Amino acid sequence: MRLQDKVAVITGAASGMGKAIAILYAKEGAKVVVSDINPEAANGTVDEIKAAGGDAIMVKTNVAVEEDIQNLIDTAITTYGTVDILVNNAGIMDNFEPAGDIKDDQWERIFAINTTSVMRATRKVLPLFLDKKKGVIINIASAGGLFGARAGAAYTATKHAVVGFTKNTGFMYAKEGIRCNAIAPGGVETNIGSTMTHINEFGMGRIQAGLALNPRNGKPDEIAKVALFLASDEASFVNASVITADGGWTAY
Repeated sequence: MRLQDKVAVITGAASGMGKAIAILYAKEGAKVVVSDINPEAANGTVDEIKAAGGDAIMVKTNVAVEEDIQNLIDTAITTYGTVDILVNNAGIMDNFEPAGDIKDDQWERIFAINTTSVMRATRKVLPLFLDKKKGVIINIASAGGLFGARAGAAYTATKHAVVGFTKNTGFMYAKEGIRCNAIAPGGVETNIGSTMTHINEFGMGRIQAGLALNPRNGKPDEIAKVALFLASDEASFVNASVITADGGWTAY
């Protein structure tokens, strides 16, 4: 049980990678706070965990709202007494818009969910982690945070920002017993595609070359296993790093 009695907060844990991470963490002994904007689906994750003998609660959270982030971490502490692991997983796609077609409201929404929420949740747990001299933060970035031909300009910018924030945070607090790493998944079979509405024809056409290189799509549980490693003591010397999990997509 690599996470025995640890308390893990996971955003976007109602489905996809977040759900897989929550279920695996619980199997490894963690008490899991399942956070999502969709409470019904999030309760489904909790039910699966409890059915397998694990311990979990659900906290409805719109990660784009500061008050919701505050409530999420406060509820975790009230319920379980502490937080040991924060997984910033919640995210949405853009519609592959190039810079010339971006609308301000869409840009701001994608940044609020994909990037600002990561900062706010990290900022919220840091006093607790600093007091304990221990804590783990795992951010879900993307292959789109490493290269320019995997999504539209807004999504690409948000995930590049998450990569930079991860490296800076890991470096800043390295002597305080706090580790901050990111996972950069390639194409993974999740429902993130449902966040796309009106695909930009020009943008989609331009990124086809990058998309065509993908050897295969991954499964959420394949990403969850990377997240388990990073959360465990086995990764004690891994900090301020970005682990690419993409089946070789970005090797080309």
